[in-house]
Amino acid sequence: MKIVTLLPSATEIVAALVPLSQLVAVSHECDFPPGVETLPRITSSIIPAGLSAAAIDSAVSQAVQDGKAIYQVNGDLLAELKPDLIVTQGLCDVCAVNVDTVKETLVFLPDALPEGAEILSLTSQNIAGVFRDIERVGVAVNQADAARHLVAQLRDRWAKLAQSLPTQKPKVLMLEWPEPPFFGGHWVPEMVAVAGGVDVLGQPGQDSGRCTWAEIAERDPDVIVAIACGQNLAQNLALTEQLRDRPEFRALRAVQNQQVWVVDANSYFSRPGPRLVAGAELLRQILHHPQGTIAGAQQLL
Repeated sequence: MKIVTLLPSATEIVAALVPLSQLVAVSHECDFPPGVETLPRITSSIIPAGLSAAAIDSAVSQAVQDGKAIYQVNGDLLAELKPDLIVTQGLCDVCAVNVDTVKETLVFLPDALPEGAEILSLTSQNIAGVFRDIERVGVAVNQADAARHLVAQLRDRWAKLAQSLPTQKPKVLMLEWPEPPFFGGHWVPEMVAVAGGVDVLGQPGQDSGRCTWAEIAERDPDVIVAIACGQNLAQNLALTEQLRDRPEFRALRAVQNQQVWVVDANSYFSRPGPRLVAGAELLRQILHHPQGTIAGAQQLL
């Protein structure tokens, strides 16, 4: 089977179930597991690299306003590869290539896919949906048993966190974008809850959203965790450092108490795949066992 994945979480799920040799192309953002970096890139973004957080938000907003797709699919490469399965998503137009972009690309390439080829769109909005999507991918790649086994392992780890909830639950802001500020939604509030915290703005299964510094100050979080979407630890740290010049940010109690943490959002929070459970485990460490080094996280001092 020849498989093309158009977003990082799809690549991670597929790679957990079948050999990498079955992946013939991935998105421009795919960087896990090791080995995918050598695969052909079949997508690209119209947003230039190296912009500030505010400039990225402005560019994305303008593209959406103009009705432009933020991501593009290389139709010529798709036609050359003729995959049996394309895995895309239908949750967020600004996060990755969506299923509509794929279909629009294929309109001009009627012979790009072999007979019987499947386009699978992942749509998870919460943890249960993520587990369900893993099982859907398992069926599509003829590895249903392996997918069920993987989900069972992930559920066990999640249950262990849920069964050992601390009594004290700090108020937490999951900052999904720094400028303008966005709070995390979808599966993120569930991760906060199972880690032993209370999300001050996000609601389980609901969209991420824009907020104001005044709203954040009113909710007065004990801890702020920067999970800038699409950013690794170093990138996230650079974006969060830009907030030091904002008096509204410096005035927050969490900032004054040095309770701001920056994490590898790509690995543990942004991508709806198997590593979200590791993200919840990491968040438990930040909220309740912050001593020493925490892999994938750094305290903003």
